Amino acid sequence: MAEKVHPVPAGFHTLTPHLTVKGATEAIEFYKKAFGALILGVSKTPEGKVMHALLRIGDSNFMLNDEFPEWGGAQGPLSAGGTGVTLHIYIDDVDTWFKRAMAAGAKVKMPLMDAFWGSRYGQVTDPFGHQWSMATHTRDMTPQEMEEAAKEAMAEMARK
Repeated sequence: MAEKVHPVPAGFHTLTPHLTVKGATEAIEFYKKAFGALILGVSKTPEGKVMHALLRIGDSNFMLNDEFPEWGGAQGPLSAGGTGVTLHIYIDDVDTWFKRAMAAGAKVKMPLMDAFWGSRYGQVTDPFGHQWSMATHTRDMTPQEMEEAAKEAMAEMARK
């Protein structure tokens, strides 16, 4: 008797980002350098465009492909005029990861800071228009502590 097929394949989580980029081959190299991504598989069209790639950062997979406007209008942020999505990475040393992303070609969107919610946190935009936030959790907080810290942070921002 055949084994039962799991509805979520091994190595995947319930939510898996799938990015469309202009220049997927270059993006794969960037994600390797910036975030230590591992390439799990790449399928290309006869013309050499990336039809589907599977990569892994830490314990999480993500997929990406080249732009194919002729196939349902698939465009990346550079062609579409930006993105409203930020991909978040929790890691053990955000300062090292942030510097590595910058060295690979990312641009600072939000400098690293010790955030009020108990994380060291910053944001970058990759050369393909996708936004990435990175953090290292530094302090466990109760909901009340977080609420108070948020009020203090908002009051400080209002004073500036």
